[in-house]
Amino acid sequence: MPIAAGLFAAIAAVLHVFIFAMESVLWAQPKVWKRFSVANQAEADVLKPMAFNQGFYNLFLALGIFVGLIIGGSAGHAIVLFACLSIVGAALVLAVGGKQYYRAAFMQGITPLIALVLYVIL
Repeated sequence: MPIAAGLFAAIAAVLHVFIFAMESVLWAQPKVWKRFSVANQAEADVLKPMAFNQGFYNLFLALGIFVGLIIGGSAGHAIVLFACLSIVGAALVLAVGGKQYYRAAFMQGITPLIALVLYVIL
């Protein structure tokens, strides 16, 4: 895997570990759930199980990238590419939800997309 592609994949993984921390560890803090446009504590409490689960989804994608980068070779590259494609796909699904999600979708999807493009062209 080209170094530049691996670097952008690793950045995507770090971002997804951060998202995991917000959704699964720090969700109870109002400053965290407000970042996800949750209006009040009652809504945050209802969404807590979903956020917890979603956080682990993000963690597992990040771990896939890290493990793939460590393993290297064709198997490791396949894992990294699959995780990056999954993140880009999730970002596209998020963007379909409406204009209010465009920024989050961009933030989520840009680094793995760059990694994929760099992998193809380098």
